[in-house]
Amino acid sequence: MATPFDSIDKAATALVALHATEGATVHLGLWARVTGLTVDDVETSLYDAHTIVKQIAMRRTLFAFPRDLLPAVWGSAAARVATQQRSQVLRDVERAGLADDAEAWLARAGEEVLALLSDARPRTATEIRTEVPALASKITRGTPEKKWGGEVAIGPNVLTVLGAAGRIVRGVNGGHWRLNRPVWTTPEAWLGAMPEPVAAEDGYATLVRRWLAAFGPGTEDDLVWWLGATKTIVRRALADVGAVPVSLDGDAGGWLLPDDLEPVAAPEPWAALLPTLDSTVMGWKHRDFYLDPAQRPYLFDTNGNAGNTAWWDGRIVGCWVQDEDAAVQVVLEDDVPGEARAALEAEAGRLTAWLDGVRITNVYASPQMRGARLP
Repeated sequence: MATPFDSIDKAATALVALHATEGATVHLGLWARVTGLTVDDVETSLYDAHTIVKQIAMRRTLFAFPRDLLPAVWGSAAARVATQQRSQVLRDVERAGLADDAEAWLARAGEEVLALLSDARPRTATEIRTEVPALASKITRGTPEKKWGGEVAIGPNVLTVLGAAGRIVRGVNGGHWRLNRPVWTTPEAWLGAMPEPVAAEDGYATLVRRWLAAFGPGTEDDLVWWLGATKTIVRRALADVGAVPVSLDGDAGGWLLPDDLEPVAAPEPWAALLPTLDSTVMGWKHRDFYLDPAQRPYLFDTNGNAGNTAWWDGRIVGCWVQDEDAAVQVVLEDDVPGEARAALEAEAGRLTAWLDGVRITNVYASPQMRGARLP
């Protein structure tokens, strides 16, 4: 990209958080931004040094956060998700008839999980369910004819509540780096001594300040969407950080930090291949400034989730996929200039070499990725 970082920590901080819903996104997003990065570098940051930590938060999405941001996240966006998911689990317990007192059932199940993990030995969800039988209880989601419906164990939902609340955390990855296979443990065992979660208002102010520094100028709608919060929460946070209103193209109103009002020089043209659900691609709700609106249905699914993208000089100009030999191929719009094609082909070669035969599978493959015709 235009200004590669010289460390994982700097890149993660600059983006506020790295999307981690798909296991490969953390590694590929950092590859695009950090000079000389190796897979082992990312694994070390995640699982040895713990300088970036996976945590479910905004919009019930899994992110890898810089460690110092966790208290703010735990007190705000993650706490909001925990409350929402807790309500869902209580409804599921009641509907399934698992207990007369759903509150007591969930409290007891949570305490049993915490007691199990108190020995500091990480366990997979399957191992936890084996040793905490309540988590094997079945609930019904949707209708059986739906691919996501039918009878499922309640255990993953209980772990989601505990994880969002910061009472348990994802430890080492139990599988290949391109996949999410979390092994659960306690924050104390994984992170050692940590500050307590901050008050919700302070936590949201911290997140909004960092978002504006990374993605500003942006709109109130962008922040409401990115945080998975309400207009009331966002407006309070904007006031708390002293955000300044600015005019955007198309008569939209946006916001910047008060110390970030000076004009910024345009960088030299740059090329980048970014992964599915990349933090930059998913940084704003309103995306027309970096994307031809006609291309949106091809690059995003109906929920706004982005697939792999190819960028030239600040705009998305296509996507990238892998062929049967794991070589990266770019799929570009017809009007992309030759300079851009050459730069993106060079990035494809660099990524092919870095992946070294590893093929990435994507849950959130975009329509353009699925429809790509490779030579």
